[in-house]
Amino acid sequence: MSMSDAEIKYLKLLAKSYGTIEAAAAEIINLTAIQNLPKGTEHFLSDIHGEYESFLHILRNASGVIKLKIDETFKELSATDRKSLATLIYYPEEKLEIVKQSQEDLPAFYTRTLHQLIRLLEVITVKYTRSYVRKQTPKEYAYIIEELLYGSSTSDADRMSYKENIIRSIIEVDAAEDFIENMCDLISNISVYHLHILGDIYDRGPGGDIVLGALMKHHSVDIQWGNHDILWMGAAAGNRACIANVIRICTRYDNLHTLEVGYGISLRPLVMFALKTYRDDPCPNFKAVASQKDALYASDLESLSKISKAIAIIQFKIEGQLIAKHPYYEMNDLRLLDKVDYKNYTVEINGKTYPMNNHFFPTIDPEDPYRLTDEEEAVMDRLRGAFVESEALQYHIRFLFAKGSLYKCINGNLLFHGCMPLEKNGEFSSIRTSDGVMKGKEWFDYAEQMVRRGYFGHDADKNKQRGIDFFWYLWCGYKSPLFGKRKITTFERLFVEDPDTWIEEKNPYYKLVDSEATVEKILEEFGLDKENGHIINGHMPVKRGNNPVHANGKAFVIDGGFAKAYQKTTGIAGYSLIYNSYGFILTAHEAFDSKAKAVAEETDILSTQVAKENIRARMLNRDTDTGKALQEQIDSLKKLLEAYRTGLIKPNGG
Repeated sequence: MSMSDAEIKYLKLLAKSYGTIEAAAAEIINLTAIQNLPKGTEHFLSDIHGEYESFLHILRNASGVIKLKIDETFKELSATDRKSLATLIYYPEEKLEIVKQSQEDLPAFYTRTLHQLIRLLEVITVKYTRSYVRKQTPKEYAYIIEELLYGSSTSDADRMSYKENIIRSIIEVDAAEDFIENMCDLISNISVYHLHILGDIYDRGPGGDIVLGALMKHHSVDIQWGNHDILWMGAAAGNRACIANVIRICTRYDNLHTLEVGYGISLRPLVMFALKTYRDDPCPNFKAVASQKDALYASDLESLSKISKAIAIIQFKIEGQLIAKHPYYEMNDLRLLDKVDYKNYTVEINGKTYPMNNHFFPTIDPEDPYRLTDEEEAVMDRLRGAFVESEALQYHIRFLFAKGSLYKCINGNLLFHGCMPLEKNGEFSSIRTSDGVMKGKEWFDYAEQMVRRGYFGHDADKNKQRGIDFFWYLWCGYKSPLFGKRKITTFERLFVEDPDTWIEEKNPYYKLVDSEATVEKILEEFGLDKENGHIINGHMPVKRGNNPVHANGKAFVIDGGFAKAYQKTTGIAGYSLIYNSYGFILTAHEAFDSKAKAVAEETDILSTQVAKENIRARMLNRDTDTGKALQEQIDSLKKLLEAYRTGLIKPNGG
């Protein structure tokens, strides 16, 4: 057996963990066993947009996977009883409170329920090793749950008696309620092996911070950043254009709670400035949408309108400065403040003149329209400090960086939020940057490197500020892989009544994604198998009647509209995707009313399978990226075994 010095050095390091022939052989057997288990279930969700109650429900029911397992496992139960069991698993604490008030024989209920939960857990954990299940189990009950699952008796009768005794003890020591809650949490968590979030956690809905808090507790998750996520990340990095956009969107959707309560960011300087500066302006086109959340009175909504206009004007000024600073952004179409006739109140857009619906611009100097007034500068300085110094926000943003990226290649699939920027002929768009021309995968890699440098770079790094500025480009840039449109028309929607000016032309990707050749070309660009791979992305709400499956099943667009603001267009409340050992299942969800109603009336989100792609043979772990990594470990351990047996390396007995 001939080995290089580097191989021998590596095997000697490996020998510190597997110091004997027996230890190395045992690990090979263990890893091989894991390889031959069925592939774990992957769960894909996108465009949550702060709708935390819907998100948490779909997370707990695993897009209908748990309900399906209940129906398959308990065919002897009535539909009502199966629905009741599902509600208990989704919301154990709340459901048990109702049960305690209505059940006359609680011990009998606890006994029956514990048997059902154990039986269901046996079905769900069949594809996992005992070691994996143990790691996911609450520590205080790990031994008991393992005994209930696997037992220690030789006959079925003895095993059943053994279980009965354990269950009786749980009830006798008054631990049944806590044990059931932990069992339900375990079932919800372990039903999905890995969770993929394809972007847009923030904005519109009321709880982006709550969604992130839940994701931080999840046992296995990755995130592909959306343009709304990158906007908040840029705000946390101190990008003033991003900060202004975040605040404008929060005021627009009556969602200041996330900023003020979730992240402790005070808007008092902005509020005082807005109420003074725009006190005589009704700001009709700045009224909040979905105003049932934070605003209590009509006066609150009037104040929100003034705040929204104040921050919008600041936003347009700062964005104009950024565009002038970075000509390679190619976004001059957004610089409209210098196209306004402040005497006649018209604006020139693409060579055509339009009347404006608002004539009150007290902070704009027509000779220098992009200059902030001293008061606006002071407000933005205070707001920037609040964002940068918010510990809660920075904690969540660091998590987004740790678990997130612009794209991910996993198990043969390419995940990203928005699009691959394409030309109409299907070629990858060339993007001019200060570091040269980028396109394809290189553009994705470069963009991610830029924002990581902007957030984590040393202050002495001359490129740090470029990175900070670049967050805003990724939010709404012409060829940003997160935005995917020719232009964002915020100014036009606020100040021009002609809807023709509101049109946001989509990147050709969204038409060309129907082409198998285009999808295959993109997959190959990222080093994936064009025959068996898939693109999975979100970002574009799937309008009523449109198909979320493209290119003959090679691409999925799974944003169906979590955000209530989109549901009139989509007709549903979101798509999600499941990828288990049998293939893909695409599910459409009806709107979720509330957690309280779900518990009281035992209503689940109505989820309908809209597409299914079965594979010829059930996938095992060895067919996945994890399985390939395990095979590398097995190969190394086999080399270590050979080195032990040939005397090349001496077992250390450790």
